[in-house]
Amino acid sequence: MVELIPHGVYLKNGKTIVNDAAGMPSADEARENTIAYRILRAHDVDGSKGKKMRIRFDAMASHDITYVGIIQTARASGLDKFPIPYAMTNCHNSLCAVGGTINEDDHIFGLSAAKKYGGIYVPANQAVIHQYVREALAGCGRMILGSDSHTRYG
Repeated sequence: MVELIPHGVYLKNGKTIVNDAAGMPSADEARENTIAYRILRAHDVDGSKGKKMRIRFDAMASHDITYVGIIQTARASGLDKFPIPYAMTNCHNSLCAVGGTINEDDHIFGLSAAKKYGGIYVPANQAVIHQYVREALAGCGRMILGSDSHTRYG
């Protein structure tokens, strides 16, 4: 049976729901003792507690289905160079299409953008975005902003 609890709760030892908050830390204190909060706080460029965080990511990544729109939007917004490492993978390459790869024009666009704005261009058939990010960009405490075909404008 699933029970809907209309308010926040504390779990003791990961199992027992504690209804009486006596002796428990406040919600703010508990939040500040999470790994996620510490990583977010470490990436807050403002650093002022109590204010909305202004997060700076360590790297960005997207693939050939999404990077064209992202780069065009950034260019229209005044992009001069990528401010942090930006990996562009070409993992949606379809060699079975009539006439060759269906995303060849996107790949040329990505390569020229990497040269012009200082990005990391990962050629077709070398890696998929998740693999490349995990092997080349990820690390303990790092924050990476990425897009895939399900988060096109994210």
